[in-house]
Amino acid sequence: MSKSATPIHVAVLMGGWANEREVSLMSGHGVADALEMKGYRVTSIDMGRDVAARLAEAKPDVVFNALHGVPGEDGSVQGMLDLMGLPYTHSGLATSVIAIDKQLTKQALAPHGIPMPGGRIVPSEELFERDPLPRPYVLKPVNEGSSVGVAIVTEDSNVGNPIAREAAGPWQEFAELLAEPFIKGRELTTAVIDTGEGPRALGVTELIIEHGFYDYEHKYTEGRTQHVCPAKVPPEIAALCEEYAIKAHQALGCNGTSRTDYRWDDELGEEGLFVLETNTQPGMTPLSLVPEQARHAGIDYAELVDLLVKDALRVHAEKEASNG
Repeated sequence: MSKSATPIHVAVLMGGWANEREVSLMSGHGVADALEMKGYRVTSIDMGRDVAARLAEAKPDVVFNALHGVPGEDGSVQGMLDLMGLPYTHSGLATSVIAIDKQLTKQALAPHGIPMPGGRIVPSEELFERDPLPRPYVLKPVNEGSSVGVAIVTEDSNVGNPIAREAAGPWQEFAELLAEPFIKGRELTTAVIDTGEGPRALGVTELIIEHGFYDYEHKYTEGRTQHVCPAKVPPEIAALCEEYAIKAHQALGCNGTSRTDYRWDDELGEEGLFVLETNTQPGMTPLSLVPEQARHAGIDYAELVDLLVKDALRVHAEKEASNG
């Protein structure tokens, strides 16, 4: 950005009231600092119910959506920004509605040959009567990110068989849950960014956890998870991860950046690779995977947020042109 030009004004939306508020604040502050370093004018907004009024008062040129979870990731904020005519980073309304819903995501990706675990949505009340799938299986909220509320039910789980109503778990917080078969093996993830010349996969990271699984605490607590980037996997598995991540990014209609997560049963080779979900609002904290993969691909943090802002302006201009 030219120093003599009027700086582009970016409003960074962060915080909010979702379960992932603290992570969003970390993401947002990092983004705001990086954008200022790149010469942008920045207004940071910790989102409250008055967010539309605050945006109208700020009059930004573009909004950097650093929110995670509901309502920043599910289409609510995207719809508001569309109505206000403001460009914004990351994916649009329709994509956000689909990608936050794990069942809708399966329906969108499966026709494109992207392998995903089977499963079904079950009322939490049903869990107290019988298991929906043979153990081990996974239970997860349909509309949450960052592995919030995920539980693995095994034969020796300390929750009873069937699950006891008083046992601690997501069934106490959510009226219904998605039940999926548990896939043993390794945790892999691939980030994708839009460069203006099509989506680009940034590589593959393996997440190594000593105990448990890659849940919210492991994602955002330093030292709880080892990131191996690039992952030490066969070239054909790395290529498949990148292929599926780009396919998912395109099939869902993602903009800016996305991150696709996998479980890989290495005993089954290529047949053991399954997509778990595609995240349209990946974290931008110092521990986050997209900035880490970008660094390994030669893109530093400030360049990454700059790319996302430029992509948001490009997408908005193309939309305006098609509507005009």
